[in-house]
Order: sequence, then C-alpha cells, then structure tokens
Amino acid sequence: MGCQRRLINLPELQAKARAANRRLLEVQRAGQGCAIETALFERISQPSLEEGQRTGALRFGDPRVMALTGALCVALVATVGFTNKSLRALVSSLLGAPYGPAQMTYDLRRLRLKGLVVRVPHSNTYTLTTDGLKAAIFYTKLDRRLLRPLLAADQPPAPAPLRAALATIDKTCTDYIARGRLAPAA
Repeated sequence: MGCQRRLINLPELQAKARAANRRLLEVQRAGQGCAIETALFERISQPSLEEGQRTGALRFGDPRVMALTGALCVALVATVGFTNKSLRALVSSLLGAPYGPAQMTYDLRRLRLKGLVVRVPHSNTYTLTTDGLKAAIFYTKLDRRLLRPLLAADQPPAPAPLRAALATIDKTCTDYIARGRLAPAA
C-alpha cells in the first residue's frame, strides 16, 4: 500500500485502505449496470481531436483494444491503479502476442486523451475514471458474454433449442433467397 509499518502511520494506511475499498465498490457497482450512453461510445470509438491533439479510436472488436479493456477490468488494476509495465504484462497475456512499451505508451495516451484514465500526480501510476471503468466493462462484457457465445451458438456447447432455432432461421433465409432469385435468362 506504500505505507511504512509503524503505528504512527496507521491513519495513512486506513485512508489508503478505505480508498481502495471505495474504488472496489465502484467497480462492483459499475459491473452491475455496464451500459454506456451513446455519446461516450462515440467519443471513444472514433478518432477525435482532444486537447489539440489527434487521438486514435478505441474500436470495439479490435483484438488489441479488447485485450486492453480486458486488462483494465482486472480488479487490482481497477482499484489501486496501474503502471505502464504492470498493464503491459496483462495486455500481452490477454493478447497472446508480444506487446511492447511503445504500444503501451501509445494506448495509455489514447486512454488519457479520451478521458478514460488519469495519471496520479508525481508518479507513473494511472487510475481509471468512471467513464473508463464503464467503457472497459461494457466492451469486455459485450464481447465475452454476448457476441462470442452468439457467434458460436451453432456448435455443441450451445443449448440444443438455440442450435435448432438457428438451423430453422438459416433454412428459412436460404429458402427465401432461393425463391427470390429470378430464372436465368434464356
């Protein structure tokens, strides 16, 4: 926690512990209602000009962005903050590919300019803003709990009624397309 272990430092330790607990409760609260407003989604998912600087988009579905938002959702990162090095290790493991310091610096710059993270004064530590927490949880939940299962819904781990419904929809669409075709010109 960054405190010395003498009894005279107890108030500082208590303050830091309360702050971490408050942040953890914010994370849990944000996880329950993770929908984000359209304006926030548009702000982060499109390139923009922030503080006079061009800022790249954080496009939903991009593997690097999805690994980055997944890493931001890790409870420890969300509650006590993170450094370039600590977040880079998490993103690299989620990405399953090398992820260098320059890439992390660029991504931290995008996150900061989009208002998703703030740098703690006089340190190399960053913390998530409320918007950053909401966006990270939204991107991660939408990808892992909705889109991935739906895209794999026609395969055996999916429930049989869902697979049957998808087969019916597929057959109906195929028949409709076949009926809609014109006879070839003679």
